[in-house]
Amino acid sequence: MVGCSVAVSGQVVTDSNWVEQVKTVVLCRNGVELEPPVLTLGSDERLLLRFDVLGAEAENYRYRIQHCDSHWQVDDMEPGWYVSGFEEAPIENYSSSFTTLTDYVHYYQYIPSQPGQQLLLSGNYVLSVVPQDYPDSVLLTRRFYVVEGSVKVEAAVTAPYDNESVFQRREVDVAVGDNRDYAGMLLPPQLNPAYVRVVVQQNGRLDNARELEFSGYERGALCYRHRRANLFWGGNTFRYFDISNIRSAMYNVYHIEEYGGEWFAMLKPLEDRSRGHYVTEKTLNGGMKVNVWDRTNKQTEADYVQVNFTLPMEYPYLNGSIYVVGDLTQWHLDERSRMEYRPERKAYTLRLLLKQGYYAYQLLFLPKGEQEGLTATLEGDHYETPNSYTVYVYYRGPGDRYDRLVAIRGIE
Repeated sequence: MVGCSVAVSGQVVTDSNWVEQVKTVVLCRNGVELEPPVLTLGSDERLLLRFDVLGAEAENYRYRIQHCDSHWQVDDMEPGWYVSGFEEAPIENYSSSFTTLTDYVHYYQYIPSQPGQQLLLSGNYVLSVVPQDYPDSVLLTRRFYVVEGSVKVEAAVTAPYDNESVFQRREVDVAVGDNRDYAGMLLPPQLNPAYVRVVVQQNGRLDNARELEFSGYERGALCYRHRRANLFWGGNTFRYFDISNIRSAMYNVYHIEEYGGEWFAMLKPLEDRSRGHYVTEKTLNGGMKVNVWDRTNKQTEADYVQVNFTLPMEYPYLNGSIYVVGDLTQWHLDERSRMEYRPERKAYTLRLLLKQGYYAYQLLFLPKGEQEGLTATLEGDHYETPNSYTVYVYYRGPGDRYDRLVAIRGIE
């Protein structure tokens, strides 16, 4: 089993499965599903890593921790600067699948896992999993955060400042000030906009994350308001399906069956929602949750299903591509998430191998030559959509060797 090479200094890292056999990777805080992988500096919080490797034979793996800058490039600091103890350790816990058509081994590990192993600096981190015998080959990478809380962040979702597309867009305004409840707070002289970087992420999307532009001071706080980067298209409520039960079709599943030693699920044909009204169903904003109806241990008794997506369309788009985006595709706009047009079926199609559970996703259209996907093409944009936004505030003062993550603020 061969993965990518180990991340080195200056390399940008992403949440990626670098080996096809690696599936259903979850990294959460304190073992609580759907909790983001954010640790507070100096706390006793831990991350829980879970993942499956297809196949019947267990192998020995290790995890490795590396510090990154605010742009998610691995920095050049020695491990001793950012972690006490060793920066890597074995993954000790695993179990084989039980009574499933698809064989796999489920691995899990709390991190930090070793006595005396503690993260010493705030900032962005990448967690890599490598084979014991091939330490330069990476199976998967996942990003996580260690935050200080040394500044106070106020954020609000409002109508667009330019009064354009008020029914399709929302504006995210941010103010950063000193946090007098934190012993190591940044003092007003240190709150120089030249040293501060503010990034906003919508749901889990990577393609439209924004760095905000400083707009001025207000009562000593740094304000980031009323600029083009503050504006986000609303999109629509996420689509979803449930394959928790493989004995009968559930939500948005047209048909499910076993064939040739595998499970196959055909989702109900997808629709172009761009001309419809806002959908008020409440779903996870692109998240996923492993679940199985008729078994007791969802981690090892949930089976894998070949899930087929179909979007009927008379003719294909010639100026771009359609992607299925959410946790189920690590939010990437790449070949694994791109739908293929099948002229004989007059439809776009995609097949994903997914573990039983609940999945939410969107269809994004990416024009040729662009980096940001569009929701308007197939989902429609609505200001009422309950998107989740996360604000990350980084600080790097004169002489600092790394980018500190001084605050995180979530808002809806």
